[in-house]
Amino acid sequence: MSNAKPIADIGRREFLGMMAGAGALSLTFGRAGSAATSKPLRGLFPIAQTPFTESGKLDLDSLVREVEFIDRGGVPGFVWPQKASEWPVLTERERLEGTEAIASTGKKLRPAIVIGVQAPNVATAVKYARHAEKEGADAIMSLPPQGQKDPNAILDYYQEVAKSVSLPMFAQTEGDMSVDLVMRLFKSIPNLQYVKDEAGNPLARVGQFRQRSSDRLKVFAGNGATLMINEIELGFSGLCPAAWLADLFAASWDLWFVGKHREAAEMFGRILMVESMCRPAGPDAGKYILCLRNVFKTYTWRSYAMFSPGDSKGRSVQHLNAQGKQWVRQALEFVKPYLRA
Repeated sequence: MSNAKPIADIGRREFLGMMAGAGALSLTFGRAGSAATSKPLRGLFPIAQTPFTESGKLDLDSLVREVEFIDRGGVPGFVWPQKASEWPVLTERERLEGTEAIASTGKKLRPAIVIGVQAPNVATAVKYARHAEKEGADAIMSLPPQGQKDPNAILDYYQEVAKSVSLPMFAQTEGDMSVDLVMRLFKSIPNLQYVKDEAGNPLARVGQFRQRSSDRLKVFAGNGATLMINEIELGFSGLCPAAWLADLFAASWDLWFVGKHREAAEMFGRILMVESMCRPAGPDAGKYILCLRNVFKTYTWRSYAMFSPGDSKGRSVQHLNAQGKQWVRQALEFVKPYLRA
């Protein structure tokens, strides 16, 4: 390309960013310039779902298999537990044991392990953050305190959690968290280098984050990465899709960054087809696909109430009927030749 810079003229940070965009290994640097993790925090970082046994207990074996499944799919990141992971109904012991199992497995594999540390209070969030660092996680992520609207209180929360560890931190936005508030977090918290943006219109906000931070705040798209091609073109550093099709998302991402844009769009179209066919089956579809792909043993939910108000939180339920299972199996069969894992 005539506009390409000679290698000698490319700065170290720019070079590493280019390599990470292509899926190669790099170092992720904090704003102070010290190496924070040996794994790149860029690309596809699916939000893991939480496996439960038929009796409703946390299935650690299946959780480990989910990390291994993500690795086989060539996916660079793994996030647990966040909203799709049913974090509010996990006990403290389950959170700690799940982190230990995931981090231990992740040390031997490619994906960067990001541990969700949100909690009902800052003391517990700090406990989760320190535990994640102790177990070898690559980064932490946190939602704001539930129900908190005061920007100063949200700022205090993130400052307390972030300063308790040296790990890079993702702030996950929600509700009415403004661009101004996120920039306050970024400017006042040295290791808060990433935002998973799910507040307002992320497509309209990403440009503001990039401009106001001189592209130092790295923006990840949430909401299942349902607008993946748009998000890539707008300069999101990463996307957080569903875990059950993470290998297809990774294939599309990889194709895009080697210049095969048409092929990337076609792969993304296959993802949208599967999601469309599975939508009538309800929220069980994703976990059921993980069962069909030999990752989970059951598709049990503990917090189905977030989707169906008639169910009580904490009660293990499965709502997938025979027709729904048929649609899910059919959709998965259509994309079987393209699956990596």
